[in-house]
Amino acid sequence: MPTCLDGFEPELIRFSFSQGVRLTIRRKPRRRRAGQRWLAALLVLVVVGCKSDSPTPATGAAGPPPAPPVRVAKPVTETVVEWAEFTGRLQAVDFVEVRSRVSGYLQSVEFEEGQLVEEGDLLFVIDPRPFEAAKAIAEAKLEEAKARQQQSQAQLETAQADRLVAESNLEFAKSELDRMTQLQRQNAVSKSDFDRARNEHLKAKAQLQSAVAAISAAQAAIATAKASIVTGEAALDEAELDLQYTRIVAPVEGRIGRINITEGNLVSGGNEQSMVLSTIVSLDPMYFVFDASEQQVLRFRRLMQAGKRQSAREVRYPVYLQLADEQGYPHQGYLDFVDNRFDPQTATMTARAVFDNQNAMLSAGMFGKIRLAETPPFEALLLPDEVIRADQSQQAVFVVDQQNVVHSRLVQTGSRALGLRIVYDGVSAEDRVVMGSLQQVREGLEIDPQPVDIEVDRSQMNVREAEPAVPAEADSTESGPSESGSPESGSPESGPPEAGSTETAASEAAS
Repeated sequence: MPTCLDGFEPELIRFSFSQGVRLTIRRKPRRRRAGQRWLAALLVLVVVGCKSDSPTPATGAAGPPPAPPVRVAKPVTETVVEWAEFTGRLQAVDFVEVRSRVSGYLQSVEFEEGQLVEEGDLLFVIDPRPFEAAKAIAEAKLEEAKARQQQSQAQLETAQADRLVAESNLEFAKSELDRMTQLQRQNAVSKSDFDRARNEHLKAKAQLQSAVAAISAAQAAIATAKASIVTGEAALDEAELDLQYTRIVAPVEGRIGRINITEGNLVSGGNEQSMVLSTIVSLDPMYFVFDASEQQVLRFRRLMQAGKRQSAREVRYPVYLQLADEQGYPHQGYLDFVDNRFDPQTATMTARAVFDNQNAMLSAGMFGKIRLAETPPFEALLLPDEVIRADQSQQAVFVVDQQNVVHSRLVQTGSRALGLRIVYDGVSAEDRVVMGSLQQVREGLEIDPQPVDIEVDRSQMNVREAEPAVPAEADSTESGPSESGSPESGSPESGPPEAGSTETAASEAAS
């Protein structure tokens, strides 16, 4: 249809259309009246078409569009705990490098690679013949020392008997000398008899001294023989140990690794450079080792000082493990140990959890992720993540006032709980929060609110899973919850311990 009349001349009429097409009609002089009638009808059509393209007064005067329907909901109020996540690796409780304590040629291997072994199972055999010979030599030397001791004992007895004889001879010789001395004073004995008596006295004294010396020598020989016996016994014990060490057994129960040496090769042992023949790792239980930052450790210490936490030496805080291909945290353990110092290179403190591994699913060296309750239970408001939008470096939600007008409000959020996001500040339990159509909603827009309910995933870990357990060996009267309503006893607080905190209860070092 034409949109306007472009021009009108007596002999030439032009029309322009909205598509940019021009129509030119040239009037013939000899058919003036018929052409005029035809031209008049065409002008009427043009005027009617131009009027049909312009808005009518009734249409331009229509009212505002109706308010768009938008889903709204009130935040969910629940008693929750905040969970912190850590990454780390599994470690075996017992990890042993199997080495030989003696050097020798490997005679046999008594296991299959990768099999489960019990403590005391035979693993390797070193050729025992040299050690059997060494044991026989040690036994012979010990018997020789014992024989020398017996010989020295007999010599001692002989020397003691000789001493008795010498003492008797000395006494007789002295009496003879005394008698000869008196007779000589009376000139009743010859000088030769007197000299003979004196000589016998001196000989008896010398014999006594010789007997005493023989006793001392025998006693020394006995002491030497005893020392030789002790040395021989020690040498025999060492030879027996070396012979026992030729049979290398499993020091712990677990799974053994690959064989690093084959039969017939020389094995060096007995020092720190000894060859590692194989390795054994225990399977049940397993350690999970992770690191906590200074802020996280200080967070837990302050909770303990405030009486909101108990020491991990008194209770066992539950820890939940997730492996690389798992959904959720199906493995439950407990916090077992926290180191006594920070690593100055990383400013972290090492902590450790313990997990049962009866099904042998966990292996040393595996990468994993754990969850640990970082706060006591507290009342919190929860919202879905999709209703929280980023406003530059802040977070905000749309709320609806009593006049159904939308307003943007900044919020402060925490971690996730029950499948929703914890909101510390910015909204109240009575606020109506926009749940959908965030791209179409704007500040100041009047809407038609459609109330809905927020779904809570109660299959997620919450307060019950965060409750610590008292160790079986601990006294329940000493390690139980305090009477002041400690969060560990399950009673919720009125609010979060610290708004916006994302730190964890990973440390019990402050105990």
